[in-house]
Amino acid sequence: MGKQLQELQELQELQDGLYIMKNGQLKMVQAPTTGFGKTTISWEANKPTRATHESNEKL
Repeated sequence: MGKQLQELQELQELQDGLYIMKNGQLKMVQAPTTGFGKTTISWEANKPTRATHESNEKL
């Protein structure tokens, strides 16, 4: 239980965003550069393989 609590505390210190766990590695998916948009995650063999970003510009 101690290790899980430590890992949870480390996760709470991360900045807001979308994170993918793949092969035991935690990776942050970058937000759209404009601050508005959508990210679609593609999966193959039950693992995330690609992130497609679609940005929008607020008028």
